[in-house]
Order: sequence, then structure tokens, then C-alpha cells
Amino acid sequence: MKKKINRMLVLMALLGILLTAVLLTYLYYRMFESQVFLDLEDCAALLAEADFAQENALGENLGERGVRVTLVEESGLVRYDNLADPAQMENHLDRPEVADAFLTGAGRCVRESETLSSSTFYYALRRPDGSVLRVSKTAGSIYSVFRAALPGILLVLALLLGLSFCLARLLAAKLLRPVKRMAENMDAQAEPAQYEELAPFVSMIQKQHEDILKGVRMRQEFTANVTHELKTPLTSISGYAELIETGMADPGDTVRFARGIHSSADRLLSLINDIIRLSELDGGEAAVPFERLDLYELAGSCVETLSLNGKKHQVSLALRGESVLIDGNRQMIEELLYNLCDNAIRYNNRDGRVEVYVGPQEGGGAVLSVSDTGIGIPKEHQERIFERFYRVDKSRSKSTGGTGLGLAIVKHIVALHGARMELWSEVGRGTKITVYFP
Repeated sequence: MKKKINRMLVLMALLGILLTAVLLTYLYYRMFESQVFLDLEDCAALLAEADFAQENALGENLGERGVRVTLVEESGLVRYDNLADPAQMENHLDRPEVADAFLTGAGRCVRESETLSSSTFYYALRRPDGSVLRVSKTAGSIYSVFRAALPGILLVLALLLGLSFCLARLLAAKLLRPVKRMAENMDAQAEPAQYEELAPFVSMIQKQHEDILKGVRMRQEFTANVTHELKTPLTSISGYAELIETGMADPGDTVRFARGIHSSADRLLSLINDIIRLSELDGGEAAVPFERLDLYELAGSCVETLSLNGKKHQVSLALRGESVLIDGNRQMIEELLYNLCDNAIRYNNRDGRVEVYVGPQEGGGAVLSVSDTGIGIPKEHQERIFERFYRVDKSRSKSTGGTGLGLAIVKHIVALHGARMELWSEVGRGTKITVYFP
């Protein structure tokens, strides 16, 4: 990147110097051209006021200085020329400057040589007797002027390029210093950018680094939690099996140990299924099929499915609201409903209630809310309950068979459907989770 910045700065300097040199040469030549024509006009005016004898004398004197004087009659024939024999010269009516002088009183023209090394400047003036007096002078062309100035231009170009290269290196180093310092120690507090334009870039890099570190920490925590959560049921299964294998278990305890093995295996399977599902959602399932779904109908099926589980926990379930359609993935919406309702049952009190509401929201879309009369969630825990394996009451979670991943899955499904979620909870009064679908 540093080399690229250096190259770009030097290239910009090179183009700027070349364009400046060409422009200055052009402007200088235009000024030179204007001055030559002013001198020729003065010379023509002086000759026009003199008599023919004076013209001859002046013409010979001017010829020594490189100024050519030509007198053209109305017929176009050359009557006088101080540098050539008039008899050998062709008719001059087709000369642009002569034609303009006969027509308007004055004319001018510049003709380049075939080699482009010189230019001849012509100025013609009509005299009172009807003839045209033309004066001309040959000087270097713009190309010859540029060629003459080229050594000086190249010398200045080399000096300026060297200076530009040094300045480009200094500027690039200074420009990249905050980025380099940040790259050497990304964990340090970001310093204010030396340039206002770099502030968004530095902030973005810092934020990305923080997001990467956060992602790494989350994966480390997730791995540690998975290891811990899987270790517990596996330890129980291994312990019960060892007691049965070694004959240390009484015949009456065998059934109890088998029940413990079955319960731990179920918990292990639930954990594995939830971990796999969460990994699928993390990967962002490609081309998730969406369809038009009746949210009220799906909520009714979920309530009916979990009614038996509710009775087992002495919790009643009820559904209210009305039919409303959403665009979504059927499996994910069923999973969302199941996890919300299952959590509301698990963390409820005896003779508690779970109420599911489905209906339209103002401005379009649908509202789904699941409320319970359970134990509630303390304020300090409410922001973290959607984290993986986060439990407010760890002992209760494990006793009810929860994996600690249900609400994390809910959060992913809500995000994939472009919905938003709100939580209300109060200790001892219950919890309400509301999802707003677009």
C-alpha cells in the first residue's frame, strides 16, 4: 500500500510538472507572437507614411534586421520587395493576409515551415493609394521554442521529481502511521486519527478488530460450555453403567440406574440437536425457502402439542388472537413457537398459565407474544438470556431438562426473518416475549 501511494503521488507530480511546462511554453509563445505582430504593425505604419524613396531606404535597413518588406499593387503584382526580385515573384492576391488587407484594411497570418522549426509572421496594411504594404519576420516556432527549453525543463523535472519522491515517502509514512501503530497493537485504545478523513477508516478497523475478538471469545466460551454441558450427562451415563457392569448395583437399583441413563441420554441428544441446529443457523442457511404462513394456525398446533407437557408441569396453555399471514420458513417458525412456549412452561409455577397471542400490528405485519406467570427474570440478567448456555437459575434449568440454547436459537430465527423482539419480565410476576414480524 505504501509503495502504491508513493507511485501515485510521484505520478501525479510528474503529470502536473509536464502539464505546467507545456502550458507555460504555450502561454510564452502566445505572448511572443503578440509582441511580434505589434512590432510588425508599428513597422508597417511607419513605412506607410513614408514616400517610395524612404521606403526603399527603410526597406534595405529592415532587411538587414531580418524584416521583409513587400509592396503589392491592387492587381496582386509585387511592385517592391527588399529581399527578392519582384519580377520573379508570383501574384499575391491569394495570400490570406494580402486578401484581408484589400478587403478590410489590414490582415495578418502565420505560416509554419515544412520542418516546423520556424514560423513566418505576416502583417499587411492597405495604403491610401490602394496598394498593400506587407511586412514579415521569421522566428522560431512553438516547437523550436519547446525544444530549446527542453534541457532546462528536463533539469527542473528531475529536481522536482526527486523532491516529489521524498515528499511522497514522508507523506505516505505519516499517512499510514496511525494504521501501522494500530496494526502493531490492535488491543490498545485507538488514538484519534491525525487526519479527519482517516477517522472513519480507523474507527472501522478498530470496530472490526473488536468484532473479531468478540467472535473469538464467543467461540471459546461456546466450546467450553459445550464441553461442560456434554460432560455432565456423559459422566452420569458412564457412572451408572459402571455400577451395573461391576455388579455393585442391587437388583432394585438397576431400574433406577437405567432410568438415570435414559434421562442423561435424552439430555445428551437434546444438547447435540440444539448445538447442530445453532451451528446451521450460524452458517446462514443458503436460500432458506419462505412461504405464506398462517401464524395463528401454527401457534394453535404448538399449543396443542405442548398441552400434555403443560399438564405434567401443572401449567395451562391458552391461545387468543386472530388469523394473520406472514412470509417465513415453516420449520423455523414452528421451532420458534416451540422454544418460546417450552421455556414458558419450564420456568413457570405450579398452577401457572401460558398465554400465546397472535394478531396484526399497526402499519402492517404480525405480532406474536408468549407470556407466562412464572418466576420472572431479574433486571441484571435480562440482556443476557439470549446468549448461548446462559441460565438465570442453573439448578432449575438442569432439573427441567433445558439445554440453555433455546432462546439463542429463537434470536437467530427472528433475525433471519427480519423481525424484532422485545422482552418484559418481573421477578415473581412472569415474563413476556413479543416478536414483531414485518
